[in-house]
Amino acid sequence: MLAVPCLLLLRRIGLPSGRQAWRLVGYGVVAVAVAQLCYFSAVQYLSVGVALLLEYTAPVLLIGWRWVGTRRRPAATMLAGAGLAVGGLVLVLNPGQDLRLSPLGVAWGLGAAVCLCGYFLLSEERVGEDPLPSLLLTTAGTGIGAVVVLVVGLAGVFPLRSSTAPAVLAGHAVAWWVPVALLVGVSAVFAYLTGIVAVRRLGSAMASFVALAEVIFAAVFATALLGQRPSMTQAFGGLLVLAGIAAVQRGETRSQPLDATSHPLPPRTSSN
Repeated sequence: MLAVPCLLLLRRIGLPSGRQAWRLVGYGVVAVAVAQLCYFSAVQYLSVGVALLLEYTAPVLLIGWRWVGTRRRPAATMLAGAGLAVGGLVLVLNPGQDLRLSPLGVAWGLGAAVCLCGYFLLSEERVGEDPLPSLLLTTAGTGIGAVVVLVVGLAGVFPLRSSTAPAVLAGHAVAWWVPVALLVGVSAVFAYLTGIVAVRRLGSAMASFVALAEVIFAAVFATALLGQRPSMTQAFGGLLVLAGIAAVQRGETRSQPLDATSHPLPPRTSSN
């Protein structure tokens, strides 16, 4: 889906520089391949709720990373918002249900969190660096990530299987290519393209907290497609996540200590 548009883009802008090429490789390996490998390895040892909770500690890790890098304490509103968002996430995911814990699984889950941090940091634009078009970053990242996953799978590090048997979607049997098309078109192409744009508009820290809304949308889609209605506790947790995101945004607007390395888009003028 992305190859032809990306080739047309490269024909217009030229090949990436050496520094840009290394960034593309890093994005594909860390933000795409290793992130998926870590998470799916974590759920072999942990319940899904615990694995997701560990992975979504990434926004808190980013706050700590920026705090150390800039040596500026985040605003109290931002820290309070982070606490609200994480607390709401715990209620939504309900990690205590079917609880399974393992030191190895926790290590894989934290690895997924670090890779998620890498996704946000590698997606943003930085002062002094040539920006990479979102289309190029997504195409190269998913392509490199696919190669890494195939190599690791063929090496026997983790099971790699495929099937053309019918799948069940929203209670109906569908051809195998229907969920594949949805996964490729929506969960990969659309998600990565819009995610990169969002990070560059919001900054990596703020975008990481907005991304916590993923669990809320997951609950909504589970209700619509699978008939899994969220409990009142999960609904309350979703409200806490939204309140935390709003508080983080307010704190960042006041002090903006987290994304000092990123820069806003230039104003649009007639010369542009």
